[in-house]
Amino acid sequence: MPTQARVIWDPSFTAYNFGPTHPMAPVRLDLTARLCEAFGLFSHTDVELVNPPQPDDALLATVHDPGYIDAVKAASKDPAGADGSHGIGTEDDPAFPGMHEASARIAEGTRQVCEDVWTGRSSHGVNFCGGLHHAMPGSASGFCIYNDIAIGIQWLLDHGAQRVAYVDIDVHHGDGVERIFWDDPRVLTISLHESGRALFPGTGWPGDTGGPNAPGSAVNVALPPGTGDSAWLRALHATALPIVRAFKPEVLVTQHGCDTHAQDPLAHMALSVDAQRTAADALHRLAHDVCEGRWVALGGGGYELVDVVPRTWTHLTGIATHRPIPLTAPVPDGWLEHVLMELGRQGPRRMGDLDPSQGPIWHQPWDMGYNPHSEVDRAIMATRQAVFEHFGLDLWFD
Repeated sequence: MPTQARVIWDPSFTAYNFGPTHPMAPVRLDLTARLCEAFGLFSHTDVELVNPPQPDDALLATVHDPGYIDAVKAASKDPAGADGSHGIGTEDDPAFPGMHEASARIAEGTRQVCEDVWTGRSSHGVNFCGGLHHAMPGSASGFCIYNDIAIGIQWLLDHGAQRVAYVDIDVHHGDGVERIFWDDPRVLTISLHESGRALFPGTGWPGDTGGPNAPGSAVNVALPPGTGDSAWLRALHATALPIVRAFKPEVLVTQHGCDTHAQDPLAHMALSVDAQRTAADALHRLAHDVCEGRWVALGGGGYELVDVVPRTWTHLTGIATHRPIPLTAPVPDGWLEHVLMELGRQGPRRMGDLDPSQGPIWHQPWDMGYNPHSEVDRAIMATRQAVFEHFGLDLWFD
């Protein structure tokens, strides 16, 4: 019998560390794992923790240029010598000792859970250390060195998968994954993000729909700053879900960057942990609906290190292990004590943000009507107009 979920984790993954002042602090991974442990998610017999080995360069080269891999290795050995070439040694992507090894092991982790799900060893796979969606074939970008997502998807393609759907709900456009599979009709990339007019990397427009051999294979939903829970969930349900259903993938890969949260310091959206959990639940259900539950769920961005990242990715892990944690659940005292001792601050008291007496978040289904006065609805409609015809979907009702 397959395990319910295999989860990539070991404390050594905190070695992916750009330094003490960088927003992508590795403590976010440690706190996530500790919160998962506090809820007992790792202790079940049908959940396996996986500590992947260092992969060889051949795996990385399925996506990345050999010259770039050599540059990462050189900067990893001599960080002071990194001069910004290949995107390494910049403010976003400073070089650090062991950078190659730490980045490569994250990529191997995502490849491993892709293999586990594809071969039936596990129903679901989780790598909250991964989701590094900005890395390009020949350069680092946006805190991402190796593109673990693309490496995992490429492994699936190389081992027989004909249709892989990738849904990215990070606040930033999933540009690296889109670029790598831009002209491959076997891969559907969907990115729901804050508009590039307001946020890095400045790409991901509705009219960007794939290369000449893969029209409609890239889907971009560029949302306005300040988008909140209900509108964001409306956008997800009005674009990604019907398109994935029409595409009929064999595997669903999702990226759950939680920098869409209202408290995130690097972006301008207005989501709650509740909405992020709701989206993870919807994508999990989608995997069961369209591809027999073959689901790989990854982390990504998220820079509110205590209040947001650990709760959102613990919810994600709970959903993947089929042991979802209620939003009303209190955060375990032991975890809160650890946060206070290590970081000198109070952690959140509940697993959700919103007043539970108000009930679950409601979003208006698209078939209830399009509101042209809504900036969010106009963004949704722009995406639907750009790609729905490629999937035989009705612009107004699907």
